[in-house]
Order: sequence, then C-alpha cells, then structure tokens
Amino acid sequence: MFDNLTSRGGLPSLNGLRAFEAMGRTGSATRAAAELNVTHSAVSRQVKGLEAALGVRLFEGPRHRLTLTATGREMLTGLTTGFDALDAAVRATRRDREVQVAVNASLAVKWLIPRLPAFERLHPGIAVHLNDLAPHATGQRGADLVIRYLGPEAFRRDEVEVLTANRIGPVCTPELAASVVTGVIGTRLTARTHPSGWTDWSRAAGRPAATGPIRTLAHLHFVLDAALAGLGVAVLPLTIVADDLATGRLSAPLGFVPDGGALVAIPSGEPPVRHLRTFLDWLRGQAEASGAQSAP
Repeated sequence: MFDNLTSRGGLPSLNGLRAFEAMGRTGSATRAAAELNVTHSAVSRQVKGLEAALGVRLFEGPRHRLTLTATGREMLTGLTTGFDALDAAVRATRRDREVQVAVNASLAVKWLIPRLPAFERLHPGIAVHLNDLAPHATGQRGADLVIRYLGPEAFRRDEVEVLTANRIGPVCTPELAASVVTGVIGTRLTARTHPSGWTDWSRAAGRPAATGPIRTLAHLHFVLDAALAGLGVAVLPLTIVADDLATGRLSAPLGFVPDGGALVAIPSGEPPVRHLRTFLDWLRGQAEASGAQSAP
C-alpha cells in the first residue's frame, strides 16, 4: 500500500494522509495498521513523514499514548470527510456489480469461504470480495458489509442485522468425547483474540469453571484446527464447527448453549442496494442453517 505516490498541487503524500487519518480516527497506530493492512511501523513512519513535510506536530504525548494536537484535530476533520467522499464515489461506481465484505479471518476461513461457491452459482452476476477485519472492529472504510460475532449489548443497534443467535459449547475429537462427558476436560484450547471462551461457556451453561492446562493460539480458526488434531478441547460457536460436526470429525459431548450474542451483519451507512440485499438474505439463510444444527 505504501508505495510512493506523486504529489500534485503541493499536497503531501497521499499515503501519509491516509495513515494519519486512519490513526487519528481509530486512536491507535495498531488499529490503523490493521485497517490499512500494513505494519504498525509503516503507519508510524508515514505519519512522521507527513509531519516533516508539513512542518507541524499532528500528535503529542508519550509514544504509547499519543493524542492529536489542535492542528491534528482540525486536519483530521477535513481528511475524514474527504476520504469518506472518495469512498462513496468509488462505491457508487461498483454498487451494481460488487459486494465488499469485511470479516474476521476465522469466520471467513471456517464458515463463509466454504459456502461462497454456492452463492456464486446462484448469483453469478454478483462478485463478493473479502477483506480482513481487525479483531474488535465493527466497521471498515470501503466495506459494504461487516460480518462478525457480537456480544448481547453490542448487536442491539438499529444498523445491525442479526443473522443467527450465537450458541457455544466444548468440541473435541470423538476419541476425547467420553472423558469430557465425565468432566475430564484435559487441555483447554483458547484463542488470543477471544480469551474468555471457557468462562463465557461456564456462565452460560451454569457449570463450574473448567480447570486444567490451557493452550493459547492466535485465532479461533487455529483453535478449531487444534481441536481437530486432537490437541485438546475448545469452546467454539456452533456456526463455525457445524460442518465438522456434520462429518463426524468433531463431537460436542456437552451440547451448545446460547451465550446471548449473535452472528451479525453490519451494512455501511447507506441503504443496502439490490445486490447487497440479495447477499444479506443468503447469508441469513446460511447462518440459520448452521446455527440450528444439533450436535451428533
């Protein structure tokens, strides 16, 4: 993304402006880097270059708690408006042909991507493009739609479309299922992006907190693959394990319980156009089918 762009009319680098706007809007170089799909250092380097080109400070304070200066706040307002206008212009040119979807990697890899060929067979004129969504983000510039799990407070907003209520439960290989039923969990698998999975399940199921060794992996799809490999037991949403339950590769010996959250779709601020509504309706059907599946 950060290849050099030639400035026109005395404007500084567009890359620097994009990096500053994302960092100022999200409040963090780390979150800006995740949104722009670049490294933290790339964002910091571009912002410093922009400050040097303009001869002003845009951020101030300790390195890990930077805040916008008065000049930075004034500049951010104009840039956000401008980039939003650019985004709207680009979106308008493709609104009848493409759907840009931002989705967490685990949900994309283990649920959405395996189902996309069926959608494309049904609707060959609609091109669906997937973009990585930062772990805790609920929006992304350039996306027509965000798909993610949200907790009970977060999804009760007018713009959020609930696809299916979320149900969670411990899953493991069939070989480990008998011991789980007797209360011997063994190694508990957890995701760094969702460390409270076991606690959430204990609370929702009304069961005592599980004990034993914990193995932490980066993402939910890593945790799912570890469970499939027999490395332990994982608490996961029914939606993303439904296919493996259906084939018998995984077992859910204690079943699934509602956790109060939901798998949701969050459209952009504009009213959904026809192709986006078609995709949303299909998504809901897929989510309901996955979420309604019973454990074998």
